[in-house]
Amino acid sequence: MEIPMLAPICLVENSPAGELRVQQEALQVLADISQPVVVVAIAGLYRTGKSYLMNRLASKRTGFSLGSTIQSHTKGIWMWCLPHPRRAGHTLVLLDTEGLSDVGKGNTKNDTWIFALAVLLSSTLVYNSKGTIDQQAMDQLHYVTELTELIKAAGEGGRQEGEDSTEFVRFFPAFVWAVRDFTLQLELDGREITEDEYLENALELKPGSSEQDQLYNLPRKCIRQFFPGRKCFVFVQPAGRRDLPRLEELREDELDSEFQEQVARFCHHVWETSKPKTIPGGHVVTGAMLGNLAVTYVDAIRSGVVPCMESAVLALAQMENLAAVGEAVAAYEEQLGRRVALPTESVQELLELHAQCEREALRAFMARAFKDEEQQYQRQLKDELDSKRAELCRRNEQASSDRCTAALLELSQELEERVREGGYSVPGGYQRLLDDQREMVEKYQLVPEKGIMAAEVLQQFLKSKETVAQAVLQTDQSLTDRQREIEVERARAEAAEREAQLSQEMQARTEQLLQDQERSHQEHVQQLTAKMEQDRRQLLAEQETALALKLQEQERLLREGLRGEVAQLQQQMQNLRKEMSRPRRSRCVVC
Repeated sequence: MEIPMLAPICLVENSPAGELRVQQEALQVLADISQPVVVVAIAGLYRTGKSYLMNRLASKRTGFSLGSTIQSHTKGIWMWCLPHPRRAGHTLVLLDTEGLSDVGKGNTKNDTWIFALAVLLSSTLVYNSKGTIDQQAMDQLHYVTELTELIKAAGEGGRQEGEDSTEFVRFFPAFVWAVRDFTLQLELDGREITEDEYLENALELKPGSSEQDQLYNLPRKCIRQFFPGRKCFVFVQPAGRRDLPRLEELREDELDSEFQEQVARFCHHVWETSKPKTIPGGHVVTGAMLGNLAVTYVDAIRSGVVPCMESAVLALAQMENLAAVGEAVAAYEEQLGRRVALPTESVQELLELHAQCEREALRAFMARAFKDEEQQYQRQLKDELDSKRAELCRRNEQASSDRCTAALLELSQELEERVREGGYSVPGGYQRLLDDQREMVEKYQLVPEKGIMAAEVLQQFLKSKETVAQAVLQTDQSLTDRQREIEVERARAEAAEREAQLSQEMQARTEQLLQDQERSHQEHVQQLTAKMEQDRRQLLAEQETALALKLQEQERLLREGLRGEVAQLQQQMQNLRKEMSRPRRSRCVVC
């Protein structure tokens, strides 16, 4: 994005009636961002200082509204798009969400939807809380336990009942828990521990099976399953109680030095480790795609349908693939505009030019398209490019024909004038006419850059002069009847020879076009095969990452002595290994 936003704007409005609506102004901003986006969202209870952290991630003192009272200032989801401070060519999208459990709202039913949207849209989710990570904090994070009810991983025909958490993890963001106003010592059993160890200790499960144990374990299990990549930061109170209401106005030296250091570490971690937003298959999301995802999810919520991640991705794929066709055709035309100089001297030269442009167009398409599993959009592109080739050939022929016709008209002016003045209607006139025609043809052959229609246009021109030549022949008194017959036969033979040569040329052109069709087919197959292999490797990498995270979780469960949980996890890992070993038989149906 060339001009960064000067201030945040509302992405998803949350009306007083609790109705969510994506804002057109925000969609327009996102539509103009063709770069990959790194999306960092923050969620948590209202009035816990979420906006302050987001402003710091934006490297600004002000921006997202902080407020200074117990009222929640952020309503809905607000967005700020900025150049990424660490990743060149990427845009950092910050999403500040409405505070959860705001007693002033009266109707809290859409708190869960706000949280779900933060999960679905972000590549890193920051959960902000105050005090300590205790049972109350876990109870307040009950939204995470409802994610499987709010979101489906697979659409119709996919796994729905008891969906494996792996399916959700492929869509879900990295998780950072920010604990504000933390006053405890980071110690456990008399030894100093890290913030991450503090979080993992808080997420340990109880081995019991009572209802109370299950309630205790549920939010912890959900966090562990859905967010295997997680991090924790604790922050001391930033300033004295009286100064907190004007936090954004305080100078650096008025803030607690430990708090400043903690915020710096937090920002550094988020900037350095937050990955671009992707969807399963490793396809990187741009700003325009993020806007489309937001619309798809919010429309599902508004219609009362449980948002389905797979369906959202398929809907996004249709839009992107259609755009990819348009982008590829534009790339073809741009490349052609740089290289084309019509007419070309041969069909082969023209087809090589087309092949170069087609290759670039295919690369542009493959770079953007995804989940075109039946190659519907690639076939559409191929049809478009075939039409472009046909049009290019037509233009080339027309340019050649125009140039050849103009050359012949210029070269034949003197001959035409002699015909009009009767210069050939004299004894020996026929031979003079033949000599002038041969001289004109010789000069025509020397004209440069006539293109592929040179022979055909010449043949048509000479054919159009046959009536005049026959008239001169019949009136030439210096010739006997026998000589006239010989001349007629000679003219027919020469015309037939020219026709035969022309027919051979046209046959050669047809063969070259057929060969180019085969070349085009092989080019499409080759690039498609390469993309399929790339997609296969990306899927395998995702699955290997998921398996590694499950192995880490298995180690934790074994340390906690939770054999039943281990058995369930091992079944998931076995299913994942089967999926990884299954041959991928993607069909290549482009023709």
